[in-house]
Amino acid sequence: MEYSPALVPLLVVFALGSLAYGSRPRLEDAAPRIVEHPSDLIVSKGEPATLNCKAEGRPTPMVEWYKDGERVETDREDPRSHRMLLPSGSLFFLRIVHGRRSKPDEGVYVCVARNYLGEAVSRNASLEVAILRDDFRQTPSDVVVAAGEPAVMECIPPRGHPEPTISWKRNNIRVNDRDERITIRGGKLMISNTRKSDAGMYVCVGTNMVGEKDSDPAELVVFERPVFTKQPVNQVVLADDTVDFSCEVHGDPTPTVRWRREEGELPRGRFEIRSENSLRLTQVRAEDEGTYTCVSENSVGKAEASAALQVHVPPQIVVRPRDQITTPGRTVTFLCGTKGNPPPAVFWQKEGSQILLFPVQEPSQSGRFTVSLSGELTINDVQVEDSGYYICQAISVAGSILTKALLEVETPSDRVPPIIRQGPANHTLAPGSMAQLHCHIMGNPMPSIQWEKDGQRILGNDGRISLMENGTFQITNLQETDSGVYTCLASSSSGETSWSGVLTVKESADVLVAQATEPFQLPGPPHKPIVTDVSKNSVSLTWQPNAHEGGAAVTSYIIEAFSQSAGSTWQTVADMVKMETHTITGLLPNTVYLFIVRAVNTYGLSDPSPISEPVRTQDVSPTGQGVDHKQVQRELGEVAVQLQDPVMLTAASIRVSWNVDRQSQYVQGYRLSYRPSGGMWLLQDINSPSERSTVLTGLLKGTEYEIKIRPYFDEFQGKDSRTLLVRTPEEVPSAPPRAVTVSTVKLGNSSSSSISVSWEPPRSDTQNGIIQEYRVWCMSTGDDNQTRYYSNKTVDGNTLSTLLKGLMPGVLYQVEVAAVTSAGIGTRSQPFHFIKDTHGLLIESSVSLAEQITDVVKQPAFIAGIGGACWVILMGFSVWIYCRRKKRKELSHYTASFAYTPAECLCRQGVLGGNMGNYPWLADSWPTTNLVHNGKEAVNCCPANPDTAERYYNGRSVCFCDAVLTTTGALLNPTSIPVLYFDNNYATHRGVEPHTASLSCNLLHCVSRSDEEWCPPLPERTYLMEGCEDRPSPPQRNNASSPATSYSHQSTATLTPSPHEEPQAHHDLPRQNQSNSQQLSRYVLTVFSKGCVHLTALFSFCFSLFFAPVTCCPHFPKQKVTLRSHASSPGTEPAAHPVQPQPLRPTASQLIRSWHAAVPESCPSLPPEPGPSSE
Repeated sequence: MEYSPALVPLLVVFALGSLAYGSRPRLEDAAPRIVEHPSDLIVSKGEPATLNCKAEGRPTPMVEWYKDGERVETDREDPRSHRMLLPSGSLFFLRIVHGRRSKPDEGVYVCVARNYLGEAVSRNASLEVAILRDDFRQTPSDVVVAAGEPAVMECIPPRGHPEPTISWKRNNIRVNDRDERITIRGGKLMISNTRKSDAGMYVCVGTNMVGEKDSDPAELVVFERPVFTKQPVNQVVLADDTVDFSCEVHGDPTPTVRWRREEGELPRGRFEIRSENSLRLTQVRAEDEGTYTCVSENSVGKAEASAALQVHVPPQIVVRPRDQITTPGRTVTFLCGTKGNPPPAVFWQKEGSQILLFPVQEPSQSGRFTVSLSGELTINDVQVEDSGYYICQAISVAGSILTKALLEVETPSDRVPPIIRQGPANHTLAPGSMAQLHCHIMGNPMPSIQWEKDGQRILGNDGRISLMENGTFQITNLQETDSGVYTCLASSSSGETSWSGVLTVKESADVLVAQATEPFQLPGPPHKPIVTDVSKNSVSLTWQPNAHEGGAAVTSYIIEAFSQSAGSTWQTVADMVKMETHTITGLLPNTVYLFIVRAVNTYGLSDPSPISEPVRTQDVSPTGQGVDHKQVQRELGEVAVQLQDPVMLTAASIRVSWNVDRQSQYVQGYRLSYRPSGGMWLLQDINSPSERSTVLTGLLKGTEYEIKIRPYFDEFQGKDSRTLLVRTPEEVPSAPPRAVTVSTVKLGNSSSSSISVSWEPPRSDTQNGIIQEYRVWCMSTGDDNQTRYYSNKTVDGNTLSTLLKGLMPGVLYQVEVAAVTSAGIGTRSQPFHFIKDTHGLLIESSVSLAEQITDVVKQPAFIAGIGGACWVILMGFSVWIYCRRKKRKELSHYTASFAYTPAECLCRQGVLGGNMGNYPWLADSWPTTNLVHNGKEAVNCCPANPDTAERYYNGRSVCFCDAVLTTTGALLNPTSIPVLYFDNNYATHRGVEPHTASLSCNLLHCVSRSDEEWCPPLPERTYLMEGCEDRPSPPQRNNASSPATSYSHQSTATLTPSPHEEPQAHHDLPRQNQSNSQQLSRYVLTVFSKGCVHLTALFSFCFSLFFAPVTCCPHFPKQKVTLRSHASSPGTEPAAHPVQPQPLRPTASQLIRSWHAAVPESCPSLPPEPGPSSE
């Protein structure tokens, strides 16, 4: 044993003391011995702990404790120490001190016991501090399993000392690990074959001496796979029945359920998945057979259950046997096509016989009768005794059905009438020629031939007539009296056949004798016609054409028929048949027919085809079709039809549906009967036995109807269903009450009287419901012409009159009446106007057309519309004026300069001649009595004393003088030649003298002429004197017009930009160069303010302006003509003082006057010329 260096001095002192006490120990003393060694301890932090140590010896040894080789300080050395040395020698810890950095109590401890005889050391004992951390190293996770599957939850506890143990709790309850399904191994919780009860919140618990730590909870979810509690089962049903497949299932989560058909899609429109997940099929059919599977699925699994559906369809006859007629020794075959599910067995039986004929039966047992696998009955070597009905029966587990056909065996005495192979054709021949009318016949016995002309028998006493052996009828030396209809009659004991042709004999240059048709040119006869279908009134035939078409292609076919019941001759039943198949209609029921077919080309008819087999049309009665009427009536009586509640589609249509409890093969359809309650029954047939609904239309609104339905088969009918009552929705009456009358009624002996209003109800088809009441409106018109209600009355729907009292005499009243249903008030009657005079008598009043128009004009909408129209017209007219002025003002950016040549005015001989080349416009000007066109009298362009107030034409004037004017009327020089510009040509006819603007003619140099000799008026649109006013105008610059189109004579006057001045800025331009918007605004305001006074006249004027020139004025100008004078002299100075008149702003009255002046009198529809006061 090793001691620390600190113990060495103590031992030395102890040894010396012992020597001093005595050199020998006492006999009773003993050395220390450890009798109880300390044990290892694991304690929690802060908890008390004791390290035991017990020693023996004499003297009693001293006990000391050492930790990790160092002496432990106890309370004996330090009273504040948490370690106490007990008298027994044990070391007691008041609390275990343990920290992250300082761990003073944890270590390896030894106990040392000493006396003078020695010492004893105990075994080592370790003191460890237990810990348990908070965080789990792995927490359990949520687990979702299906019931029956194992579930595993895994957990790793927090770190600790000692290592913590694992346990589990479910919903705060300790998991019982004694359950054989539950295993806890390490940190794993394993549950085999989980159950729904195992679901819950699980917690992993880590435990050591420190304590327990719970993990975060984890949920164990136990889902259940879908499990069928009721599975679909196989079913066998009849066609048109309803079948239900059940499918009840449970699971967690709730599973979804869907249905599928293994063989394809579910029947569209006829299946329904009901609330309990069952599948319902309605009106099942044979094609619905198959396997139907219910598929249930949720998030943990899927389950399926299937069932088979077998649909039994009662046997049906799809190909009915046809009645046949044959002769002994022939072979006949009766068809009998059937269908059903399962396929029915088919057998035959002759009516009245007990022998049943089955397919593939031995011939020895049936003799001449055999039945094929497809159900065809064949009778070989037919005998007369085989005649009778043969019944075809089809039977299966779903039911049975039968049909029958008649076999008639004719004796050789039964023959057909003769057949004319080729009859007489139409001929047109000349007199003196010969005619041959052919008639080739066939038949047994051989028929005889006779001829008729126009229905009279030909006796043959005329030598020109002969009958050849082959039946040809010959006439020689034809005469016009031989013309007529010739008929060949072939007769025998079997009957008679005729064929007619027309012979025409005439003397005419255009008569052409046709060559006889050669036999090879005719088409060959078709093959024997085959009967393909037979009904009560029709037979369908088909045939093969002959390979020989003749001289031309076959264009059509003719079908002839013979029946002893219909007559003893062949009759044409169809012609112009284009195909090799045809259905002959209009035949008699239950009648035997024979048919032949002829081909037709451009040369004629072929020989007849072989005769078809005899065919009998069907009987109209079910028994004739092989059906027992007693059975039909019995089965129809067992069919139960149940009406469902109708569905209202509109106020006049409803959908009616029904169910059939038991179906029958004899149901051809359903007959729906309906009527307004108490009215006549109306019928609507549903011709399909599978239909289960129909729509009734055209019903009366607001009317109660009775509806019932029954099945039917031909003329047989089943039982009626119960009668349903349904009422269509009401609407307001669509027509007013009728015959509204107003009359005077005396009240007793009183002198006063009242007004009685009576009426009749609207037509029943317009009432649209029950009339609950009538509304009567009585309105009066007061002095202010305002209509006001005087009296409103409501009377019961059964009352057709009412009294109006207290009406004032001399007041115009109007009465209106309307019917009222629950939907509202219907259409009012036409107003009845009347006036009550002072004697109480009634004076009927009618509102005149003028008053009606006045009422309309007073309407705000009409006023607004007229105002808007006028505004648009005024705006358009203003814009038009503005555009005209703008066009002219745009010509003002040039200044006219002239080479001056002194000249007189334009007054010279022939100036108004029609051949004037220099001034062609003068020839088309208005003539005047003061002007002479022959050149004998000169023309003065201006009056001798021009008046400044005189108006010549439309605000513009001209004098033919030595003045030079711009197109806008600017005076360039009093002695210069005028330059004339004109827009339009006018036809030469007398018109109204135009108005003109004044011209300051005192500035002009004119040649003296008389006042009567004035210049011809100019056309309307001249640019000479635009805007001349009565007052003089200040001169302006740069206002000459742009050049206009000139005629062949060129003038020396040119229009060029002024070389004397720089171009002005935009704001320095004259008035006509102002902004467009300002000018437009100014004109709009001017025209609108003044035009309001003459609105009506201006409206007519605008209408005439835009339309009258096109419609009524052929003289209105249509193109612009511009003229310029060519006379000038060199050396002339330009005008020194150009004058620009102010633009003229015409008022509405001036415009109208100008229009009157410009348009010829022949033009109608001019606005009236305003009077002086209108200015």
